[in-house]
Amino acid sequence: DAPPWRAERGSGGGSGGSRSVFVGNLAYSVTWPELKDHMRQAGDVVHCNIIAEPGTTLGSKGCGLVLYASFKDARRAIRELSETTIRGRPIFVRENREEDDDGPPRGGGGGFERERSPPHRGGGGGGGGKY
Repeated sequence: DAPPWRAERGSGGGSGGSRSVFVGNLAYSVTWPELKDHMRQAGDVVHCNIIAEPGTTLGSKGCGLVLYASFKDARRAIRELSETTIRGRPIFVRENREEDDDGPPRGGGGGFERERSPPHRGGGGGGGGKY
């Protein structure tokens, strides 16, 4: 089974087609349920994850990933939820550009999937972790 942040691409090909969005400029205190509730304004949220930053006071990197049930919902989130605020901070929303990795983007998981990313199983080269 692929991890939830590894979204399937739409059949349109090219850029676009992702059901997964990256949300940046989050307050470090924002939790995955808060982010999920906010992002539901754009559609059906399948999975939500705050990117962890071990060693910080609240353990957050200040960004997260949201997987929608459809490409249409993800596009709507990018269009309508960028510049909205969570805990007084304006967020930005863009397509998740790193969804083809074996795990969440740099920094590991957060929220309810914390520290449970699958091991890298690629052939040749180094592991799948942070550089």
